[in-house]
Amino acid sequence: MANPSIPNGAVPVRTLTGPYMGNTNAYSTAAGDGTLLGIGDFVKLAGTAQLIGDITYADVTRAAPGDVIVGVVTSVVPATRDSTVYRAASTATIVNVCDDPTVLFEMQESAGGTALTANDIGLNANFVVANASTTTGLSATTLNNATEATTNTLDLKIVGLANKPNNEVGASAKWIVRINRHQYVDQIAGV
Repeated sequence: MANPSIPNGAVPVRTLTGPYMGNTNAYSTAAGDGTLLGIGDFVKLAGTAQLIGDITYADVTRAAPGDVIVGVVTSVVPATRDSTVYRAASTATIVNVCDDPTVLFEMQESAGGTALTANDIGLNANFVVANASTTTGLSATTLNNATEATTNTLDLKIVGLANKPNNEVGASAKWIVRINRHQYVDQIAGV
């Protein structure tokens, strides 16, 4: 049976030692940042911060392959009842980010390369950035199945195949990955 192709970015599923309990930290986005952010998008520190209310928040922006990643957007704090579920471009807002370097994420592999196999577990790979849906707010970023290698500077480590119904090795498979180029941890080579 073919895997359904439903990319939704990086979804936190567990940690290296147990369940994921939903822990996040709040970050801000600058109004001058023209990038849409969706739930499941990788973000990096922007090098700026904002005072919102009485709290100073570090700014984040969408990460690209090769960037040092601080985490994954898990939600956008609504400013009004009419706010979108995603962060619209050029909008100052607060986003919740799963920034724990021990969290593992589920991601769909991209359609561009050769399908990953069980032998790719332990290798590193990059991701392919795609704009989030403005209907669902979910990221369309995928695991790049044309970059798997032992190179320690690749963004993600492939930990395993997601064990779930309607998922098998092949096109559009869902994989479990860990951020390899994390802001709070040293990157390591694949095996």
